[in-house]
Amino acid sequence: MTNDRFKTFSRRGFLATGAAAIGTGAVAQTANSTEIESDISAGVTRNTASFRALDWRPYFSTLAGGAILCDIESRALHFWSADEQTYKLYPTSVPLSEDLTRRGRTEVIRKVEGPSWAPTPAMRERNPEWPERIGPGPDNPLGSHALYLSWQYYRIHGTHDTRKIGRRSSNGCIGLYNEHIAELYQLAGTGTQVMLI
Repeated sequence: MTNDRFKTFSRRGFLATGAAAIGTGAVAQTANSTEIESDISAGVTRNTASFRALDWRPYFSTLAGGAILCDIESRALHFWSADEQTYKLYPTSVPLSEDLTRRGRTEVIRKVEGPSWAPTPAMRERNPEWPERIGPGPDNPLGSHALYLSWQYYRIHGTHDTRKIGRRSSNGCIGLYNEHIAELYQLAGTGTQVMLI
């Protein structure tokens, strides 16, 4: 279907098709709605990059200890187990802006279930009204689990605010749904290599 055909699918044509479908049987309604969906979807560009499986080899030389790839652009986290038997792909939240984004190689140095959160000095400077610390619970921005990276202040963690997933919404960390970080927490160990691209 070409874009020209999509452009000629007018509101009047849509209403006429809808009126004809209402006046006919269920079979005609199904056929017409399929045709309408085909015409409409022809002009829609979908971003499916986040949900494509990747091979680990372009990013890591070995899977010793397992590997995590955080793709900032597609807002996806990939995990490969050391034995190559487990591959996981999770949607993520990513940093709000490029200046909050760090790319490169790091590793998991600590794992915490029920983490506490404290804003960084830069966060406190930008938001002096923020509390100095929040313990585990539903108000904690780190969610239910956190993987601490060798870079200070950077984490892969959960979130209780599920609206953040799939968006640029963090101050530098990679966020996952709580059920996903709980699963990754079981799969990844200290020493798991991490790459942010």
